[in-house]
Amino acid sequence: MTDNNTLSAVEGIKVRSRLLRGTLVESLADPITGALAEDDQMLIKFHGSYQQDDRDIREERRQQKLEPAYSFMIRTRLPGGVCSPAQWLALDGLADQYANGSLRLTTRQAFQLHGVIKRELKPTIAAMNAVLIDTIAACGDVNRNVMSAANPHISGAHAEALEWARRLSEHLLPKTHAYHEIWLDGVRVDEVRVDEGAGELGESATGESEPIYGPTYLPRKFKAAIAVPPLNDVDIFSQDLGFIAIIEDGKLIGFNLCVGGGMGSTHGDTTTFPRLADVIGFVTPDQLLAAAEAVVTAQRDFGNRIVRKHARLKYTIETHGIDWFKAEVEQRLSFRFAAARAFHFEHSGDRFGWVRGESGNWHLTVRIEAGRVADRNGRNWRQALAAIARIHDGEFRITPNQNLIIANVADAQRAGIDALLQTHGVDAGTAQSPLRLNALACVSYPTCPLAMAEAERYLPDFGAKLELLLVQHGLRDVPIGLRITGCPNGCARPFLAEIALVGKAPGRYNLYLGGDRRGQRLNALYRENIVEADILATLDPLLADFARGRSGDEGFADFLIRSEAIPAPPSVQFAASTRQSAERAL
Repeated sequence: MTDNNTLSAVEGIKVRSRLLRGTLVESLADPITGALAEDDQMLIKFHGSYQQDDRDIREERRQQKLEPAYSFMIRTRLPGGVCSPAQWLALDGLADQYANGSLRLTTRQAFQLHGVIKRELKPTIAAMNAVLIDTIAACGDVNRNVMSAANPHISGAHAEALEWARRLSEHLLPKTHAYHEIWLDGVRVDEVRVDEGAGELGESATGESEPIYGPTYLPRKFKAAIAVPPLNDVDIFSQDLGFIAIIEDGKLIGFNLCVGGGMGSTHGDTTTFPRLADVIGFVTPDQLLAAAEAVVTAQRDFGNRIVRKHARLKYTIETHGIDWFKAEVEQRLSFRFAAARAFHFEHSGDRFGWVRGESGNWHLTVRIEAGRVADRNGRNWRQALAAIARIHDGEFRITPNQNLIIANVADAQRAGIDALLQTHGVDAGTAQSPLRLNALACVSYPTCPLAMAEAERYLPDFGAKLELLLVQHGLRDVPIGLRITGCPNGCARPFLAEIALVGKAPGRYNLYLGGDRRGQRLNALYRENIVEADILATLDPLLADFARGRSGDEGFADFLIRSEAIPAPPSVQFAASTRQSAERAL
């Protein structure tokens, strides 16, 4: 528990916010500036939006004595990344009407709109809600969009996992009415205030409360996902809270529970670090929601509210120990966890091209580089996907790797979808190298305020140069995982990649090596603060050695560890009380 006298500044903002209202209504109505009041810039995150500005022109505007070119990013809450064709068309229309003409598919299976100005925030969010897509808790110190394995209807168990992701997302939503009041002109709860003595439930003077989160919500952001082996596309061990589906004889019998993953760190601060989640036991489906709530409330009560960069669940577990945390969670439940069951992951990437599901329908996974759906350089993704949405009877699914599945396609529709892609100059990407197909990048410049170096805009150029090296060494068709981020906060999960560039300064990156294809091992810093030429020169001899000494289908990072070119980084661990039984089962 934290002494209220030592709470961080952000905790104070939440305490004063009247359950996330703050002065957002007044800030939105202020015509003098394109920005929100300072406290409201934090509170709007809970409503699914970030205030940003165009960093490409920031200095130019400063010299002109103008305020920064403020705009807002809006992120959806879309459990499992599933949307209908009608919803796709609605968001596509908003991209032109209010945003910068593009949609972005995120690594949390959500949409982002960029470039929305302040006076158009409310109509944009209202238009999303009109097609049953909301932005509640897409950001902020709460559970964010719940991810789920992207395989569409490959089995009934996959459908069940998606349904549990939806139920988990709803269960962990904030209960405040603030979102509906501010954005949807909902019925207002007058004179809302949180009483000083309301306790951990955060009850207001009118009876409105947050039974799970309390008046100050969580100490920091919280991420949850459901994985369905043998694919780990959700990178389950990077999540604060993860559920690994256990399927026997085609039936979902329960989930292994994982806790304490997280990717973010701070350059030069060894007290911050990425961490893999621990597997602490097994729960049946009917126990999932209670187990999730117990993990969340334990983090609510024991997470660090003094030092914000130490506020994630991974630091709570590092401070108290995984066995202590497991015991604390079980104390909040009416049951104890069973021993973890055996599971096996093969890889964390996507499968491209057409795949037939058990229902007989088809599913087409297409490559969307860095998740940016736009009409650029003769590749008209927005036009193509809007045209497909007008004839498609199934749904769209965003993958955790920033790609898209056109799901549930009947035999008769396949040829028409292929023709529309070809007409608009795009394809599924199956002819691309594995490196290009699986690479991830965060948004970074020009909108992210934390960016230190380019990422999304740099990925095509760097990927092409690295691909040339692979071709030279006869490795063009070997799958190697590349991820690029503009800073160490970990939005594209860089610390799980075989090769990762993490921005340090404009044009300079830290080079990390050592992750594995299955998302079960962290990488480690190999070279610090180097430019592109040095990155490529560093990788060249390592790739040459790999080409000569590779054994079978051995992965690049696996080879580097086996050959002792790099030390073995940390890999997934089981809690002591479940490790032996799970390992015996494996």
